[in-house]
Amino acid sequence: MESCRREAVPIDDHGERVILLGNPNVGKSVIFNYLTGKYVTVSNYPGTTVEVATGAMSANGKRFQVVDTPGINSLIPTSEDEKVTRDILLHGPPAHLVQVIDTKNLRRGLLISLQLLEMGIPFQVVLNMWDEAKSRGIEINLRELSEHLGMPVLRAVATRRKGLEKIKDNLQPCSPSFPAITYPEAIEEGVSRIASSLPTAPMSRRSLALMILSGDESLSRWLHRNLPEEEISRIEKIRFEVQARFRDPIGYQVNQVRLRKVDEILSRVKTSRERTPRTFTASLGSLMIHPFWGIPILLFILFLTYEFVGVFGAQISVDFLEETLFGEWLLPPLTGVIHRFLPIPLLQDLLIGPYGILTMALTYALAIVLPIVGCFFIIFGLMEDSGYLPRLAVMSNQIFKRIGLNGKAVLPMVLGLGCDTMATMTTRILDTEKDRTIVTLLLALGVPCSAQLGVILGMFSGLPVFYLFTWILLIALILAAVGYLAARLLPGESSDFILELPPLRVPKISNIAVKTLARIEWYLKEAVPLFILGTLCLFVLHRTGGLALLEKASTPLIVHFLGLPAKATEAFIIGFLRRDYGAAGLFMLARDGLLDPRQVLVSLVTITLFIPCIAQFFMMIKERGLRKTLWISAVIFPVAFGVGGLLNFFLGILGR
Repeated sequence: MESCRREAVPIDDHGERVILLGNPNVGKSVIFNYLTGKYVTVSNYPGTTVEVATGAMSANGKRFQVVDTPGINSLIPTSEDEKVTRDILLHGPPAHLVQVIDTKNLRRGLLISLQLLEMGIPFQVVLNMWDEAKSRGIEINLRELSEHLGMPVLRAVATRRKGLEKIKDNLQPCSPSFPAITYPEAIEEGVSRIASSLPTAPMSRRSLALMILSGDESLSRWLHRNLPEEEISRIEKIRFEVQARFRDPIGYQVNQVRLRKVDEILSRVKTSRERTPRTFTASLGSLMIHPFWGIPILLFILFLTYEFVGVFGAQISVDFLEETLFGEWLLPPLTGVIHRFLPIPLLQDLLIGPYGILTMALTYALAIVLPIVGCFFIIFGLMEDSGYLPRLAVMSNQIFKRIGLNGKAVLPMVLGLGCDTMATMTTRILDTEKDRTIVTLLLALGVPCSAQLGVILGMFSGLPVFYLFTWILLIALILAAVGYLAARLLPGESSDFILELPPLRVPKISNIAVKTLARIEWYLKEAVPLFILGTLCLFVLHRTGGLALLEKASTPLIVHFLGLPAKATEAFIIGFLRRDYGAAGLFMLARDGLLDPRQVLVSLVTITLFIPCIAQFFMMIKERGLRKTLWISAVIFPVAFGVGGLLNFFLGILGR
């Protein structure tokens, strides 16, 4: 590795930063976990729903803040993830940059390296998965590559922690010495004219001018914050003048020049021919996306996921935590203490009443949702580290494509069968706001959580199979129809389904543990307050008589339109608190002989499509905003009762 001149790095008020960036699936998270250990915070990047992990690290007698950025394919953003990564470089103070590259896909990684060099940002390169590349016959001349880039280049096998210790030794950055890439004359002229008008930034004016010429609309807010309107209009005019001289988009022209430079570097540093190893994991990875064999593998893995999250997490674990830990060990002594030392009825009701913070909010958050979330985080981490996650998305892509989504939507939809509140949170993995909105709508509309689903199936068990199949068919058709219409009516573009398939690997338990604990910590900080807030709202409604008024106002709709007994109103009101509470209320009515088979079917279809529980409602507000949440609820309410009323009408005609 070539030596380079060192220079001091400015320190901001919060200490020096180490930023990890690279393509998706290159092992950044494994390196991040190695550098930071358990001291991890996961939060949204300001103004977005994109998660960014940060942690603390010690090196060379100093403390550093390590930032794990979202995976990117370019620093000219085409997705919110790429915009967040670019903005971290654009708005943040100078930092130590570590680019992680999959050695097997060096061409793709070097494309980002060239962009960083054009930005004038010093960095070091970590060629990860060196062992996998070597097994394929790929060998890279590290010294030659380091000389071409003018930056330190390390080799590593992150899953085995090999080579990672050298990252800390190379934190002091080299000054970029890479010669500028020459673009067509018209582009160079446009870059020169635009760059002269741009303000000083953490990256070079030349790279910003290239982004603007390439049509990077995500820079609009930064430009308006730093330049007068007349200057922005002049820059836009220059861009149109340059574009008029080319048949293809400028962004395409720029990318082609960069790719030619990458290929030139590769021709000098890549010294062997590739071969594809026929290992068991490679063969299994191919079977997982096979048009035929991939389907039974997919169904088997989804079955295991549901068994672990829906059965072990949502039933066995929840039963123990809710009934034994909270119901027998914690709440009874706490109730006794509160009755003895807090003799104020209002405060007692607030803490341990039917809508109490201890008896409802914390019990719901910690005894019911937490075990489901924890189990899902474990499964999600296993899918992530093994490389099955992108294969799952590929196999389900054709199904979701029919309703305007892509295969990534399968993950929050499957999680919805465990807990719709947490599934709403995981819509962040989708690429566009339009896709996230559609999946949030479908989750709120017709995906029953495991607790509600268990009650529903229990009610159908005593009826002819016709009623169960009718329920399944109606819910599936409604979800497909609403998703299809939403994809065509909602503004914005759906994301393209472009996904690289990493090799299949055996997950490392320590990595899964660190990721799971970090995500659970985030849940405790971010989601638990929502449950407390929702319970407080219900407490106020209960104390002021608001719940009783709601029951009285909705009785005509329940009795006359749905053909249900008046007492069913209580089930729908309590269903907003918790979905399974609503279904349980209907179960009690059916057990007492107050619902006939037709009413059972009508009530279960309606409550399945009914508005989400209050915890999911607040999570929707957090993820999608209040306005969008109200619109979603405004769609769901008439759909649920409209379908239920029509079903009641047609079943009456059929004599069912």
